[in-house]
Amino acid sequence: MKSRGLSQRFVSRLTRETLALVLAGGRGSRLKGLTDNRSKPAMPFGGKYRIIDFPLSNCLNSGIRRIGVLTQYKSHSLIKHLLQGWHFLSGEFNEFIDILPAQQQKGSHWYQGTADAVFQNLDILSNHAHEYVLVLGGDHVYKMDYGELLGFHVEQKADVTLATVPVPVSEADRFGVVRLNPESRIVDFIEKPSMLPPEWGDDTHCLASMGVYVFNRDTLVRYLTEDAGRPESSHDFGHDLIPRLLTETRVMGFRFVTEDGQSAYWRDIGDLDAYWRSNMELIAVIPECNLYDRDWPIWTATEQGPPAKFVFDEPDRRGMALNSMIAGGCIISGSVIRDSILCRNVRVEYGCIIEQCVILPGARIGRGCRLHRSVVEEDVVVPDGWVVGHDPEGDERRYERSPGGITLVR
Repeated sequence: MKSRGLSQRFVSRLTRETLALVLAGGRGSRLKGLTDNRSKPAMPFGGKYRIIDFPLSNCLNSGIRRIGVLTQYKSHSLIKHLLQGWHFLSGEFNEFIDILPAQQQKGSHWYQGTADAVFQNLDILSNHAHEYVLVLGGDHVYKMDYGELLGFHVEQKADVTLATVPVPVSEADRFGVVRLNPESRIVDFIEKPSMLPPEWGDDTHCLASMGVYVFNRDTLVRYLTEDAGRPESSHDFGHDLIPRLLTETRVMGFRFVTEDGQSAYWRDIGDLDAYWRSNMELIAVIPECNLYDRDWPIWTATEQGPPAKFVFDEPDRRGMALNSMIAGGCIISGSVIRDSILCRNVRVEYGCIIEQCVILPGARIGRGCRLHRSVVEEDVVVPDGWVVGHDPEGDERRYERSPGGITLVR
């Protein structure tokens, strides 16, 4: 269900009265080696972006310009990215993106869960006047107008609203799963169920929480404060706060769908397979997540550097890319790139064939390499002649390899 017929002035007022908090402190352990040195929201994505650029761009495009980013795990690259690419809001108009690292604001411990992360910043947040709090995960890829979500929240007289999206029943154990009544009120919620009750979905799909919440400010403050005083709590929105709110407040479910009622694009970059697959979806002729939409741009840090270059044009030595996305600063020397994404400043030497790969910034691929269905980590040098993704047993011995057959070279 989506709010319809809302006036632009009404939506603009709601977004101006909203403070957004982006939870960006998680490691994302299922991504394995990709998050050894960075948090999940800082992962490069789509050639020139980082994952956190998507929820931040959604905020700006929706008219929400008061944003706090809560960081914790290995946050250096994330903070550097935010300082380089997200410093353009105007403090004179009370616009900001504040970086809120774990500072032991409420005791001697670091952030112990998603709810605790917000609770530890209540003193800082009290400095800003706002009626609604939008809590977002920093590790999902999607484009969403939060104004419609806020409009739905107010129209339904909700205390809390969860954005929801259909997911396959087979993946229910990765999400918080909800059940709605005909009025879109959430009547049941299970966090990452090992087995889903049959009545919670149809034969193939169920409704999952997107990790996008709207709270009335007073409701959030009250329940976070009470949760902080419960020693048995894990201080997590999904495990602790939402189930309690269901029994005591009005919690609504907003269905994130397209204008024609179809499921909208939303991807949880949960593991290596999902990361590779979500990148590959971007190179479709008509991708579900369109990075070329001028009406909803995805903002990011702009790195000064040269454009991509393809050199040599001989029958057996031709630099070219087919059905691929190549970021600035890349040089392709007499090699073929097919169905792949190359991030900034990648260098591919002579005689390579790279297919269905994601190559992260600054990587160097030596002469005569053959790479297939692989992810190459940032700044890695792949020696001349290496073959990756063509020998599953050999790849298993040398690299990390996902259940879906994606090889991580790092």
